[in-house]
Amino acid sequence: MWDSEEFMSERPAPLFPWLQERAAGILLHPTALPGPFGIGNLGEPAHRFIDFLADAHTRYWQICPLGPTGYGDSPYQCFSAFAGNAYLIDLTPLLERHLLTEDEVAPLRALPKGYVDFGRLYELFWPILRRAFQRYLQARDVLADYGDFDQFRAAHHHWLHPYALFSALKQHFGGLAWQSWPAEWRSYRAALNRPLSTELAEAVHAQQFYQFLFFAQWRKLREHAASRGVGIIGDLPIFVALDSADTWSAPEIFQLDQHTGKPLQVAGVPPDYFSPLGQLWGNPLYDWQVLRSRHFDWWVDRFRANFELYDIVRLDHFRGFEAYWSIDARATDARLGFWENGPGLALFKAVHQKIPHARIIAEDLGLITEPVVELREATGLPGMAVLQFAFGSGSDNFYLPHNVHPNSVIYSGTHDNDTSLGWYESAGPIIQDEFRRYLRSSGKAPNWDLIHAAYKSVCRLAITPLQDILGLGSEARFNTPGTSIGNWQWRFEMHQLDHARDTLGSYLRELADNSGRQAPQPHLTHQPMNFPIS
Repeated sequence: MWDSEEFMSERPAPLFPWLQERAAGILLHPTALPGPFGIGNLGEPAHRFIDFLADAHTRYWQICPLGPTGYGDSPYQCFSAFAGNAYLIDLTPLLERHLLTEDEVAPLRALPKGYVDFGRLYELFWPILRRAFQRYLQARDVLADYGDFDQFRAAHHHWLHPYALFSALKQHFGGLAWQSWPAEWRSYRAALNRPLSTELAEAVHAQQFYQFLFFAQWRKLREHAASRGVGIIGDLPIFVALDSADTWSAPEIFQLDQHTGKPLQVAGVPPDYFSPLGQLWGNPLYDWQVLRSRHFDWWVDRFRANFELYDIVRLDHFRGFEAYWSIDARATDARLGFWENGPGLALFKAVHQKIPHARIIAEDLGLITEPVVELREATGLPGMAVLQFAFGSGSDNFYLPHNVHPNSVIYSGTHDNDTSLGWYESAGPIIQDEFRRYLRSSGKAPNWDLIHAAYKSVCRLAITPLQDILGLGSEARFNTPGTSIGNWQWRFEMHQLDHARDTLGSYLRELADNSGRQAPQPHLTHQPMNFPIS
């Protein structure tokens, strides 16, 4: 007779069984924070947001990727998998230390407060930051609390120099993708053998300085978060941008033509009910055979870099590590792609060997096959459940609260969804009726219905976008997948957070405490945690 206990005992223990305690978090990308310079940054409003989380017994702040964004402004299409977004640098300390003047930052102060005007920001921000760099070279001691610049450059040289040189050359060649640069500059190795002009050398140095500022300010923010018992959940996209320092400096680990740098195969997803042509993302695919022969060194370095920034990492498009949809780079849609095997468990074993206590969330949304489930269970990573996907298909819907698994992270919605209020208003009468009957709700406050359902679910981690806490509609949607205009721009203003603190702070504390999500998380990486006493 088959003995289930004996069978289970023979299965290897999962690699990363880290999610054992109940907690809650809020999803908000830092660009959406209030601030005086046209975009949210790592300054005082970010510190106040962390205080709001701590006072509400909300233990995690989840963000989107922090990398430098390119055309389209998406944090999921960055110029580097390792660098930080200089737009997030708070200019206030640079003003206080006379690296900038009020007259110089005045144009940034005139930018809109309720959304990010990325076009104007691009025109205004970089010349201002360049002036700060030039003055810093004459007065380096004014940023002594940020650390030693030269030591920073040496410690991060493996990614910092390629990124800085890539950025300087990209500016020099008028913003063209590196595949369109002159042949002698079309690879990092070739560029290293060429003398740089004084102008290019200074531009490289400036880019390194911007990263120095970013990482110093991020370190201070992390220290404040740790002191308040708040952890940061970061986001690691599976793919990198085709036009990036990553592909330029290490083309051998991607499926690229080694002469032109152009992709041979690109990423996407196959056709489905919602998209008859599939989705053609266009990201270059990895050469997993090369990476395997190198013990996945680039990926281990990438995970290590992320865990220097975050306490937990959400791994985007987890199913792509089991199998990914490969599309000919010349194709105009995704219909003629095919499935290729990903690295599977071997990659995660390599990560476990170097980072055994890594805390990773698997983004496993969409149509997930049994092999993907097996890979997730073998890794031990918690998957995701989104409550906006739970209604309209009956009681066996995987995302309904009675079907979810404790080793999961449950969301009312994500950065790719409409706000919960906007979603409900556009859901249609059938879904609205099922929603009201299942949650025993009047439908008058659907955002709070989903927040309550998430907090009370068996999932050990519950995440809510700030827009749902604030009760905002579709005007506050952050991203609409498949569109290229109007995304990533939303911002809130400080008076909204102050109002939420004054009117909802005690309610959120009570909700966390009553649902068992008030327990401290003793794994933050900077300072001993100091949890507020209720």
